[in-house]
Amino acid sequence: MEKTTYLTLRILVVSQYFWPENFRINDLVQEFVRRGHIVTVLTGYPNYQSDKVYMDFRDSPNKYSIFSGATVCRVPLVARGKGSLRLALNYLSFMLCAAMLGPMRLRGQSFDVIFVFEPSPVTVGVPAVVLGKFKKTPVIFWVLDLWPETLSAVGVVRSRLLLDTIGWLVRFIYNRCELVLGQSKGFIGSIAKYCNDERKIRYFPSWAEEVYNHDVDLLAPEVPVHEGLFNVLFAGNIGEAQDFPAVLDAAEQLKDNSLIRWLIVGDGRMSDWVTEEVTRRGLEKCFLMLGRFPFERMPSFYAHADVLLVSLKANPVFSLTIPGKIQSYLLAGIPLVGMLNGEGANVICEAQAGLVCAAGDSNGLAQAVRKLCAMPKNERLILGRNGRAYAKQEFDRNTLMDRLESWFDEVSNRGRKTRAGSNY
Repeated sequence: MEKTTYLTLRILVVSQYFWPENFRINDLVQEFVRRGHIVTVLTGYPNYQSDKVYMDFRDSPNKYSIFSGATVCRVPLVARGKGSLRLALNYLSFMLCAAMLGPMRLRGQSFDVIFVFEPSPVTVGVPAVVLGKFKKTPVIFWVLDLWPETLSAVGVVRSRLLLDTIGWLVRFIYNRCELVLGQSKGFIGSIAKYCNDERKIRYFPSWAEEVYNHDVDLLAPEVPVHEGLFNVLFAGNIGEAQDFPAVLDAAEQLKDNSLIRWLIVGDGRMSDWVTEEVTRRGLEKCFLMLGRFPFERMPSFYAHADVLLVSLKANPVFSLTIPGKIQSYLLAGIPLVGMLNGEGANVICEAQAGLVCAAGDSNGLAQAVRKLCAMPKNERLILGRNGRAYAKQEFDRNTLMDRLESWFDEVSNRGRKTRAGSNY
């Protein structure tokens, strides 16, 4: 079958997070530049998981104005810092600065499509909608985190009035987008509650990055190597949703097994708490907090792993989610151990790529790790191969990029008559 060739598109990506922060949107931007499209990114000053804007950016902001051929337009924001108030200010400051400064910074430029990357917060959609109105350009919104449901699920917002207000904002954004994409099939129904036209809702999962499709010979030197250890590796955000209290409970049950070691690569709002708990529970020898590393380094950490851990709290909202790390884990060809419900658990089981227990079940997680540790290596290799094959079939990067490119072309064709004669 011949590959469809699309006309060059002028794509504006709106994302609160972008390089040098490590998010999938970086990979998407690189790919669409490679395909010949003209890409501009509207984003904030890099500060993710920090209480200040990254020092290198502050010292040399011009170094971060071009990324793999894409133009990067940045607006100021309040750094995330610690605490709910700082996080709220971080979200609101980007929304307001991007909505007010974006049209001025991008004056005179026209676009065929605006693409919104929304792992959280949903407020990133406001500047996109504003720009869509100014530029008479269709907006495609990719939902990776359900608002307001997630805010309620993690206990960040308890006020019914505030949750209803956020729900109104979600409805305002979705209904001003040409397409709304959900990262799992389970998201479709939740999106439909806020979207008047269900025909514009599409399923679009995260892809498995190609960097994980290759075996790695060079191991990350930050991980001490001890012959015979069984390494359980978690990579990514350490937050409320990942249920580290239950993970630590499982580790505590297994701490007398000197073969089992837990490797945590990443950071987040609960990192300090986890570090304190590791000390309090006497887990220092078997539970290593390694910190955050650049995306391109991650395969060298995965290479230490015998199994890869994914966890989510027990909540109906999280059961609809496929954590983005699952696609990467599968393609890495390493068995998974999951402590989660719903869509994510179903993927692991359907792929026959590892063992799963219910969300919050620390006993079940300990049993699953113990079982995988005792499993013959050749059986674990089969699980890993199953996962890689499933990732290539269901989450193939090129297939998903082709699908997204076709949607860009679809909505931009519909929008060209509206934009005719407009240069703003």
